[in-house]
Amino acid sequence: MGTANKTCSLEQRIYRFAASVSGIIALLIILWGCTANNFNARAIAWKTYSNSRYGFEFPYPSNWTSLVAPENDDGIAFTSPQNKTVEIRGWASQQLPNSIVTEQEPVKKIKSNFQTAQGVSGVLVVEVDQRVGSMTLTLIQSQVKYCWQGRSNSQEFQDYYRLFYYIAQQYRISKP
Repeated sequence: MGTANKTCSLEQRIYRFAASVSGIIALLIILWGCTANNFNARAIAWKTYSNSRYGFEFPYPSNWTSLVAPENDDGIAFTSPQNKTVEIRGWASQQLPNSIVTEQEPVKKIKSNFQTAQGVSGVLVVEVDQRVGSMTLTLIQSQVKYCWQGRSNSQEFQDYYRLFYYIAQQYRISKP
């Protein structure tokens, strides 16, 4: 019984090590692909989505298809013509004033790590798990929370990283 437990424990450790090494290798491959300079924004025909309710806009490839916009006009989503699981979306919502937020709802303060070409500071978060990779930009201006996100399956995320990053840089708030 003692030998079986040791063998099982050793196998679990080997599996965990292999899983962590493959995860690190996958992350390194993704990051290497993210730094590749093969993205040329001028080679893409662009359109601009403008949201009249919240006053934000961002470029998107002209051949991407828009999904049905919500009735409240808080944003939009577009999908790639080559792969419908690749999406970009932008939306906004009203924020509660800080005086209304109770101590039971702590406000999470994340330090700004990104600045748009317009000069607006915000938080850019890149997450990649086994299934999905995403890049999410969050900007807060005058009690409005602006969000933009690019998503793809994790295996293709490196192919879309530069596109997503470019769009996040070009995100504009017309009513700052």
